[in-house]
Parts: sequence; structure tokens; C-alpha cells
Amino acid sequence: MHASPSVLWHTLDKGVSDRPDLQGLDEYWHQGLGAFNSVAFRKQRFLRRAHKVLQLESLYTDVTNTELQATAHELREIFRLRRDQPQDLERAFALVREVAFRLIGERPYLVQVMGAFSLTQGCVAEMATGEGKTLTATMPATVAGLRGAGCHIITVNDYLAQRDAEWMGHIYRFCGLRAAAVEQGMDPGARHHAYQADITYCTNKEVSADFLRDRLALGRIKHADNVLIARITGTAGPGPSRIVQRGLNYAIIDEADSVLIDEAVTPLIISGSAPNTERVDAFGRAASLAGKLDRDVDYNVDQRYRDVELTDQGQQHLAELAEPFGGVWKTSRRSQEIITKALTAKEFYQKDKHYVVEDGKVVIVDDFTGRLMRDRSWRDGLHQAVEAKEGLELTPTKDTYARISFQRFFRLYHRLSGMTGTAREATGEFWQVYGLPVVTIPPNRPCQRKDLADVILPRQDAKWQRILDDIRELHAQGRPVLVGTRSVKSSELISRLLAAENLEHQVLNAVRHQEEAHIIANAGQQGKITVATNMAGRGTDIKLGPQVADRGGLHVISAEKNESARVDRQLLGRCARQGDPGTTRTIVSLEDDLIIRHAGGLTRYARPYTGKADANISSLKTRGLFKIAQHHAQAVSLRQRKNVKKTDHWLDEHLGFAADW
Repeated sequence: MHASPSVLWHTLDKGVSDRPDLQGLDEYWHQGLGAFNSVAFRKQRFLRRAHKVLQLESLYTDVTNTELQATAHELREIFRLRRDQPQDLERAFALVREVAFRLIGERPYLVQVMGAFSLTQGCVAEMATGEGKTLTATMPATVAGLRGAGCHIITVNDYLAQRDAEWMGHIYRFCGLRAAAVEQGMDPGARHHAYQADITYCTNKEVSADFLRDRLALGRIKHADNVLIARITGTAGPGPSRIVQRGLNYAIIDEADSVLIDEAVTPLIISGSAPNTERVDAFGRAASLAGKLDRDVDYNVDQRYRDVELTDQGQQHLAELAEPFGGVWKTSRRSQEIITKALTAKEFYQKDKHYVVEDGKVVIVDDFTGRLMRDRSWRDGLHQAVEAKEGLELTPTKDTYARISFQRFFRLYHRLSGMTGTAREATGEFWQVYGLPVVTIPPNRPCQRKDLADVILPRQDAKWQRILDDIRELHAQGRPVLVGTRSVKSSELISRLLAAENLEHQVLNAVRHQEEAHIIANAGQQGKITVATNMAGRGTDIKLGPQVADRGGLHVISAEKNESARVDRQLLGRCARQGDPGTTRTIVSLEDDLIIRHAGGLTRYARPYTGKADANISSLKTRGLFKIAQHHAQAVSLRQRKNVKKTDHWLDEHLGFAADW
């Protein structure tokens, strides 16, 4: 497997948006430029060009398939030689529209063509759920494939990558292009073959992991010209022949807010086994010692920042408890470091919320999707601390060979664009971090969704009862109901309540995820009750069954507000697709995790309004309490993302090898 130096260029050099944070007047100027790039005139320009594409429809409707393929070949030569004019892009989009209609029975709407133009211009296109983002991406992806430099379409899971590569592959093959998917478990040869395709569908985890593995294979070779020189002189070694990617030229990111914002600071780490029996044993002993320390006496807990700090008394108490032990327990700094991990696992990592125990092993649950991440582990001993807390066999520690954050990785692409149903709340961050303006694409049909008033209750048990009552009432009307929760534990609790009422339902969470797309796709059928963790099933449309629209459509219940209002909007947007009717309601309590972590000290101001435990206390003050909690949570997350970016650039300046990692 070989990759030429020219295609390695974008892998080994910085992307166009990979620059340090600006300061002072430069920062304000850049923010103003971002706002200018997202104003309505850009949308109007895309709309005018989209109308031109639709006007070209008559040129292709009556031609034969052979003539269409000849046109595709002609456009390929134009784009590959970089001789294209604006009208050639419009012709290419019109061609794809006709091919899509002939092969898969779907012709992109005007607004989908608008979205396609925004992607070619390096924007994040905000398109509502059900507006056909998958089909929209085929137009810019086809043009990228015709140019010959490759295109990565990033999806949120392997199932969607494989589904879209097969489904949209008919369009690409007709145009003389090859599409492929990269999935977990593929061998290097198959991966190389997939990355050599004109359009490659893959997840953010797989593409970034392959990038790190390629960097490890290249070793000290940092630039494309160095690869060429090494090959000429015969000193290249086996490294360059083992790389699988052809470079990071252009990426279209589906669910861009999830990948570029929510998971931005998630580190992708390539590690290897480095057994340290003494350290592993220490974590096992730390779990026992943690149970002997008293909260608020020996240690303090900061819920907002998820931090644990030993008090002076706690340090003394720990020294007394650890005195009989040797090894790492002899040093106060090391012993305090290990006990802090054990306390962090005890206070902040909950079973069936942050992880599940499967076959005697701790498996992490993705905070944003509710999916299991079997190939992931927490670092710096936290994973062993959680295992020790659960009384499981501790896994050996590992050494880190290479790491990169998703925020850092996607800034390495030469060109970047994205699609999502919720982007405008993060407009500033998309521009400041990635140089991506946000363009809101109007729906093909006016949205008919009705957002009912929030219900706020004093206690969680009253909240679950109210949710159960609403489900029972809607089910009796024959309407489908989708309930969104933030944890496996909550979804299982609702499931038990429904089972006690003999209400048939489907549960989709990290434990029951095999039929994710099928369960979500059928959630709009008459009388269906579906309980899903967070954004499980994201990327799959919910289509209404017969007569459901006449009954009011799908009803979505949010059982807890998320830390980001954008994620709330994503959940509620699961109903009322393509002009369908639908309703939503958020039912929350003052005992929810969001309030406890980020506004716990303010709940006293709501107490005079609580009344009975099952009374709806929704008011300007209580609704404001949730807004304050979300604002604080979002500020903490934004600060973390900014710190990661600063760290990346600090490494660039002080460690020469860090620039390519």
C-alpha cells in the first residue's frame, strides 16, 4: 500500500483554519467578520444559484443514461483540470439531481440544493430534521470526487456510514466514481482500499484513529517532500508503505454540532499495554480507602467542575490510613493522586449513566449519543478506579503512543463543511474555532410542530409520574410517543413504570442498541411508545404511520433538559419532519442533575412556589433557573474547549513534533 507525497501533503501540514486564538482588536474584527459571513445575503446568493440549478432540469430529463454518463465524464475532466466556472458547478448539481431521481427515486428539493451550495462554500448548513441532509451531501461530494482529491463524509456511527455508502453509492457509481465505507474492525488493506475511493463514509473516531496510526507509521517523517527524498535515497523504510489514508483534503461532517462542538475535546488516543502491577494494585486498595473518607470533612466536591479536593484534615486522615502500606503509599503526592481518582470515580461516575458493566468489564457510555464505546477507556487511572469501585478485575495500565483531540484533528483538513439540525446556538464557536460560517436553510415545507409549555415539578418521583400519565393519555389516542432521557438508568426506570401499566414499548439505550435505526425509524407508527437515551438514533428519520397525522402526529417528551439548549432542540426536532404535525413537551424537576450540578444553590428561591410535590411550579423564576443552569454548563464546556485549543497551540510552539499531531 503506497501513497504518493502529493496526497500526503494535507495529512502532514496544517489546515487552513488551524491557527492560534486572536487577541484584542484582531479578535473583535474576526468575530465581526464571522457575523458578516452568516448574514442573509449569503443565503440569498445560494437561493439564486439553486434556482438556476432547477432551471437546468429540463436539459437532462429527456436524455438517455448514456448521455448523462457522458456529461459526467465531461465534467470530470473540467473539474480535475481546475478549469471549472460557476456554471459548471450548477450543471454538476443539476446532473446529480437527475441521476438521484432515476436511481433512488428522490430529486433534491430547492432547499437541498441551497444546502449543497453552502457546503461547497465551507459553511455549516443548519437543516431541520427530516430535510434530507444525506441526499444534500451527494452534490458537493460528487463534485469533490470529480476533482480527484477525495472526500470524507463523517457520520455519527458505523451503521450510518455503511448505509449511506451503499444507498448513495448508486449515484456516485453512475457518475464514474467509487464510494466506500470505513468500519470498526476492518483490516489495514480494506481501510486503504476504502480511503482510496473518491468518496469515503466514516465516523469521526475511525478517521482520526487511522490518521494517528499513519503518523506513527511515518515516524520522524513530517513533510511530503521528505517522503519523496527518503524514497529516492532508499531510506524511507517500511513506514510510508503502511499508511492507509490518502490525505485530509475535504470533509463534510453530518451532525456537525455533535462532532465539532460536543465531542470537540474528546481525546483520541493510540496506546499500548504497559503493565504496572504495583499501580493497578494501588487503585484496588484506593477504592477501599475512599470509603473511609467523609465527604465535606476529608474532601470537598465541586459538582459544576466535577472536581474533588482533599482537605487538610483529609490529607492527614489519608496518611494515617495509608501508613501500613508500602510502595506508592509512602509518598504523599502519589497517594493523594490515586485516592483523588478513587473519589472522583465514587462521586461522579455512576453505573448505568456514565458506564455499564458488561461481561465483567466496564464499558463507557457516550454522554451525547447513549451508545456503548467498547474500544474506549478512561485515562490516567480513572478506568481502573471505576473498575475497583465495582469490584471487578482491574485491566493493566497503558502507555500513550499518540493522541489528538477531535477539535485539533478536524482543523487539519484543507477544506471543511458540515450539516446539522441545530447550529445557530454555536455560530460564534463554529467561526472562531473552525472558520465555518453558519447558514440556516429554510425547510421545504413550513414546520407544523407545536411546543407545549414546560412542566416543572419539585421532585423527581412526581416528574416520572407525570410523564407516565401523559404517555398513557396519548397512547389511548393512538398517537406515537418518543421519550428522551439522559441516562440508561432513567430509561430503564420509565420502562419499569410502563411495564407495570402493561403498556407495550421499545427501549433504546446503551444496553439495548443493536436495532437502533429500526426502532427509531418505526417510532412514528400508530400507538408506538419509544424510550431512548439522549440522541440515540440520530441520523435516522421518523416517518409517521397511516392515520397518525390525523391524530396529531408524533409527540416527543424530554424527561430532562440537557447541558446545552442546542441538544434539547435536537431532541424536540425529532417530530414534525417535512411539514408533518407533531407536538413536544419538556417535563423536568428541581432534583434533576442539571440543576443540582449547575444551579443547586439557587433552588431555595423556587421553594416558596413548590406547594405540593406533584404541583406544576413552572413560572418565570423556575424557568429562569434552568436557563441559568444551562448557561453555566455551556460556559464550563466552552472554557474546556478553549483550553484544549490553547494547549494544542502551546505544544505547536514548544514541541517541534507536535505540529502534525
